[in-house]
Amino acid sequence: MTYHVQFPGLGLELTLNRVAFSIGGFNVYWYGIIIAAGMLLAMAYAFHKAVEFGIDSDRLVDVVFIGVIMGVICARAYYVIFAPFDYTSFWQMIDIRQGGLAIYGGVIGAFVFGGLAAKWRKIPILPLFDLVGICFLIGQGIGRWANFINQEAFGTNTTLPWGMYSEGTQSYLASVQATLAAEGVTVDPTQPVHPTFLYESIWCLVGFVILALLIKHRRFNGQLFLSYVIWYGIGRFWIEGLRTDSLMVTGTLRTSQLVALVSVVVAVVLMVMGLLRSRGKPLMVPLAVSNVKASGSSIGVIPDSLPASASHAEFVKATAEMNKKLAESRQEKPEDKAEETKTASPEPETTETESAAEPSAAGQTDEATADSQTKEQEANDAGKAD
Repeated sequence: MTYHVQFPGLGLELTLNRVAFSIGGFNVYWYGIIIAAGMLLAMAYAFHKAVEFGIDSDRLVDVVFIGVIMGVICARAYYVIFAPFDYTSFWQMIDIRQGGLAIYGGVIGAFVFGGLAAKWRKIPILPLFDLVGICFLIGQGIGRWANFINQEAFGTNTTLPWGMYSEGTQSYLASVQATLAAEGVTVDPTQPVHPTFLYESIWCLVGFVILALLIKHRRFNGQLFLSYVIWYGIGRFWIEGLRTDSLMVTGTLRTSQLVALVSVVVAVVLMVMGLLRSRGKPLMVPLAVSNVKASGSSIGVIPDSLPASASHAEFVKATAEMNKKLAESRQEKPEDKAEETKTASPEPETTETESAAEPSAAGQTDEATADSQTKEQEANDAGKAD
């Protein structure tokens, strides 16, 4: 499918092909490529910054893998549940090449299942959520351009210079005139519309920059995650109000606006509580320990935390030194030495046994010699008597 996209106010016109390339008759769409690119960049940032949140990158791999898979599944499930039409088959329900991933479903799924995976892999939950919240803004900011390629996630008519028009927007708006009218929305399919995908992309990328600058200034674990919920929720609430393809709870209530509103209110309350509790207390970040079992005997002996304001280089150096000391401590544990001593002890025990056995054998030999001499004496005496 090819779209001819126009921005009349800017004098721009683009031709978009939704198919990036084909392999053996199977089409690979730009939608999937862009979503994947956003995820990969978010993961790269997460692994780079993990040490500053006290998270071991090796254990983070499992959490990211589970979170990404379940995030995509939940994003699709969320969309299917609230979709304004019926699916004809199971395969149509799981086909995401045409679009249809609800961001809030993905966020909820990733945090819930990623949190469970973090508990399994012994990764601190709140620092993980702080890191993931920042990374989500990267993924969402880039991923929204997949909507541009599909010519979806746009808004109502606008006279602004960046208003967008294509045969895709016209076709969709013409097909939902009755639905929009029931919602009290009037849209002319032949006129430019708000490129709401662009608004959300910019909003998310700006949010990423802000939260990245707050990393060194956070005062409690969970602060950046709550900041993400508030920032994204505010933006999503007003942007969703412009869209013409929203998922609806009822005929007039938009699903994403309801979720955004509730999320922001709860996050603001928790943010205020967290800031009050942490007033005057610098946030200390425990260093990432690669071997959780080894830390038990050494904790408290080795400096195991840095203030959140420390530089990335300081975290990397201190973490490497800590893990090195833990490895050395593990090799020199007292119980290991005791085990070595116990293994070497059989030799003296064997010697003592043999020493104890030798006198006994000597005693038996002396008794046999004495008996022999006695018998000879008796024989001699008998001869004399004869």
